[in-house]
Amino acid sequence: MRLQGKVALISGAARGMGAVEARMFAAEGAAVVVADLLDELGQALVAEIAESGGRAAYVHLDVTDEAAWQSAVESATNDFGKLNVLVNNAGIVRTEQVLETTEQIWEDVMSVNAKGVFLGTKAVIPAMREAGGGSVINISSSAGLTGSTQNAAYHASKGAVRIFTKAAAIQYAPHNIRVNSVHPGMIDTDMLAASRVGDVLEQRLEVTPMRRIGRPEEIAYGVLYLASDESSFVTGSELVIDGGRTAQ
Repeated sequence: MRLQGKVALISGAARGMGAVEARMFAAEGAAVVVADLLDELGQALVAEIAESGGRAAYVHLDVTDEAAWQSAVESATNDFGKLNVLVNNAGIVRTEQVLETTEQIWEDVMSVNAKGVFLGTKAVIPAMREAGGGSVINISSSAGLTGSTQNAAYHASKGAVRIFTKAAAIQYAPHNIRVNSVHPGMIDTDMLAASRVGDVLEQRLEVTPMRRIGRPEEIAYGVLYLASDESSFVTGSELVIDGGRTAQ
């Protein structure tokens, strides 16, 4: 029960890594607010958590909409009395190189991946101050640390998440609000399938020392650590979970 008594809001939680995080958080004692655009999947996840004895609620959330973020935070505090943890998990990927990246592709990726993290962090700070502190966990990527032969806009957006995290961590440390980023490598999710172009997956495996794709649970355990009081002296940090890919 590492999150006993905490309330957590997770964006993009209806499926993939977000859903795994939501199940794990609930099993560890947190009340979980599942936030997503995929209403049916999100509501089904909340029902699943409730059936297993956990506490959860669903909110419809467009992470690019500031008013929607305010509504989600209000729902969390109204349903569960406070808000202690935010996981900015929602994200999208596009695979184009620079010359193939249109202005619209750039704006779409930056809007969800970078602006969404900014708006979410901004929205929860007052509630976390009210609760006496909290933990914001921003899901970046190994793509936020290195470049590659594709994904120009995605790399830029995840790099923005990395540095924004450090700025927010410094600014709100006096309020006992910790802000950290998580940098997954290749993880077995729908997003990985969507980003596979040609033999890129095989190329990435060749430069990953552990020579395999990660499991969503392996990321969720890292997120759980940052959400818990076990990481009470950790802020502005990068937790890299990538099978050693960026170590080379």
